[in-house]
Amino acid sequence: MAVKSTGKYYLGIDVGGTKILAGLFDKSLNLLAKWKIKTKAGRGGDVVIDRIVRAARELVADNGLRMANIRGVGLGVPGIVIKGRVYNAYNLHWDEVSIQSVLRRRFRVPVVVDNDCNLFTLGIHRVEYRSKPSTMAGAFLGTGFGGGLIINGELFRGHNFAAGEFGQITIDKNGLKTAHSFRGSLESLASRTGIVRALRKAVLEGEKTMLQDELGAHLTGVRSRHLRMALDEQDPLIKRIVKQAAQDTGIGIAAIVSAFGPEYVVLNGGVIEALHKEMLPVIRKTAEAHVLPGTMEGIHIQVSKLGDDGGIYGAAILARDEQSRTPIKGAKKKTTKRAKNIER
Repeated sequence: MAVKSTGKYYLGIDVGGTKILAGLFDKSLNLLAKWKIKTKAGRGGDVVIDRIVRAARELVADNGLRMANIRGVGLGVPGIVIKGRVYNAYNLHWDEVSIQSVLRRRFRVPVVVDNDCNLFTLGIHRVEYRSKPSTMAGAFLGTGFGGGLIINGELFRGHNFAAGEFGQITIDKNGLKTAHSFRGSLESLASRTGIVRALRKAVLEGEKTMLQDELGAHLTGVRSRHLRMALDEQDPLIKRIVKQAAQDTGIGIAAIVSAFGPEYVVLNGGVIEALHKEMLPVIRKTAEAHVLPGTMEGIHIQVSKLGDDGGIYGAAILARDEQSRTPIKGAKKKTTKRAKNIER
C-alpha cells in the first residue's frame, strides 16, 4: 500500500529494554512500514527519550513524510502509566517521568501513552481476534512477565492503573527473586530473567549445560534463541528448567482464570515465541490441574500470531481511538513493508 505525502497517518511505538519498534499506520490502521533501533537504555533515561524521537522521525522520513502528516502517536512503555506519567519503568531508568508531555513538545503532535502489555493485549484483541471475545487476558513472557485484561470488550486498567500485572503473582514464596519483582513471583520464575537465574544457580551447584560451551562458564548473554538451540539439542538441564517455568506459568494462568474467567488467555513475548512448542502443552495441563473441575471448559490458551507487532498495533489503536473517541472494531492485519532494522 503506497504512502502518500498528502495523507494522514498514525505512529505506534513499542519501547522495550533492548529495542524500540515503531510502526506507520494509515487511517484504517493498516500497517505500512516499521522501523527498529536499539533502546540503549544503559545510557540513561534521557537517551531513551532521544532514541524514541529518532525512531519515529526516521520512520516518517524514510517514507517521504513529515511529522505534520502524523495525526497522533501511541506509545507503549514497561511501567505503570497514570495520566501520561510513567512510574516504575526501571529498565528504562524512568520513574515519575512525564513522557507524554515531553514527547508532545518534541513531536508537536498528539501523543498518548500506556503500559506496553496493555497495548499488546489491545492490539491482539482488536487485530488478531477482531474484537470478538468479550473477555481476554494477555500474558507476555519476555525479559520480564507482564499482562493485560480485556473485560466487556474494553481494556481494563483497574482503579490504580496496575491491573494485569500478572508477573507479580506469587507462585512460590520461597522461590528465587529478581531485581524488580517479588520473591517467587511469576516474573522471577518464568520470565527469561528468571529462567537464566535458575540456570546459573544450577550451574553454580555443579550441573552442566551445552550453553557453557557457547556462552562461557558464567553464561553471559543468554537469549531465548540460545534456550531454543539447547532444547533442540535435548539439553537435560535446559529442558528441566524450561519445563519448570512452564509449570509456574500454568499455575499463574490458573489464578487468572479463577479470578476473571477470560474466554481467551493469549501468550506472547520472546520466551513464548521461541519455546512455545515445549511450554504450551505444559502450561495448559498445569493450568487445568490448578482450577476447579470444569473451570477450563470453553477457555482457550493460545499463542498470539502477531509477535512484536501486537504492541505497535495497540499503540496505534490507542492514538486513533483517542482522536475519534470511538472504538475501532477489527482493524485489518496487513503489512506491506518489512521492518528496517537499523543498528545504530
